Amino acid sequence: MTGLDQLAAFITDTREGLQRDGAYGIPAFRLSVDGKDIARLISPRLMSLELTDNRGLEADQLSITLSDHDGLLEIPPKGAVVKLWLGWSDTGLIDKGTYTVDETEHSGAPDTLSIRARSADLRGSLKTKRERSWSAVTLGKILTEIATAHDLTAKIAPEVAARAVKHLDQANESDANILTRLGELHDAVITVKAGCLICLAAGSGKTASGMALPHITLNRSSGDGHRFLQADRDSYDSVKAYYYDIGSTKKQEAIAGGGEKVKELRHTYSDRDSALRAARSELNRLQRGSATLSFTLAKGRADLVPELTYSLRGVKSEIDALVWHGGNVQHSLSSSNGYTTSLELESKLPEDSVEGLYHGENGSTYTGVVAFYRDKTTGKETSVIAGEATRPMRIRRVYDNKEAAQKAADQKWLKIQRSSKPD
Repeated sequence: MTGLDQLAAFITDTREGLQRDGAYGIPAFRLSVDGKDIARLISPRLMSLELTDNRGLEADQLSITLSDHDGLLEIPPKGAVVKLWLGWSDTGLIDKGTYTVDETEHSGAPDTLSIRARSADLRGSLKTKRERSWSAVTLGKILTEIATAHDLTAKIAPEVAARAVKHLDQANESDANILTRLGELHDAVITVKAGCLICLAAGSGKTASGMALPHITLNRSSGDGHRFLQADRDSYDSVKAYYYDIGSTKKQEAIAGGGEKVKELRHTYSDRDSALRAARSELNRLQRGSATLSFTLAKGRADLVPELTYSLRGVKSEIDALVWHGGNVQHSLSSSNGYTTSLELESKLPEDSVEGLYHGENGSTYTGVVAFYRDKTTGKETSVIAGEATRPMRIRRVYDNKEAAQKAADQKWLKIQRSSKPD
């Protein structure tokens, strides 16, 4: 390439780069306090804004740090209602919810004002301790009763709402705590957002009405950093829970999964169904956490929220091969780093994991291995098999494509065959 050609190429690259940069908007936000829009007032003073959108009943948190170099800022009162919109100048703003100020801090020099607020839906009466019990009801009835008591609209996934509850005591316990306990027992995500009590099957990637949530594809170029962790030290093959039969003083066992590495739950349950459900729920949680991924987007996306599913491209083959399920999301806006979004992801389990994945596996002689993948055309989970489908082992991850699923099934089946051969 001649010097003239190099110059022409440089000019072309520079022009295209400027066009790309010009196509991007700039980070934008709108903020109101007790109904008064203050975005223009504080925009020149903004040092950082962080919003953590938490999964489950942990309150979402909004933190704002402002420069008070001239001493003209007023400290907002505790209990002030803050509403936030976040996004980009070219694509518009997205409503990110309402928060109540519960902590303010002024420090210096240089003088700064820090404001911390929590999601308004999780304050107040949900923390009040109560005494009551339910017998022979469904989970949906319990959740609806709690929602009604707090003037919330119940939005519960039908498959979760139908689950039977033989008996449940609420003894000197807040509704927030019992909702957390029910979520852990039933492997469900229970949260309060925008005046609704929402209950979804954990990791389902669906709304309460059964509609599929958006599936997001992210490229390596979208990211500003990532951290992938796959650890075997906390990997359990099964979970054991204890219960007492009616009229018996002998402690019984309920086991979810099959294998030698067993985790035992400390709590003792009142019946076998509750014990088995708790064991399955804990095993599902452990298996989802067997592979985790933290991913930071260089250009923040206000549309990302917990419970979405993701595919990665160009990061690492082991990472790209899996479908990922989203946990907490953190949006950060600052004068130095612009607007970024950080995701906490975990490997997605097959949709049949909650009820059918582990039952009856303990002690089985496997005839094959089943692996699941996400069909890109339909968005639904489909399976492939290595060996025969009579008594298959199910791989507890969802793969991003058929080829990756088949490769995983073949490798696992080959390993099982080798281990079953006599020495």
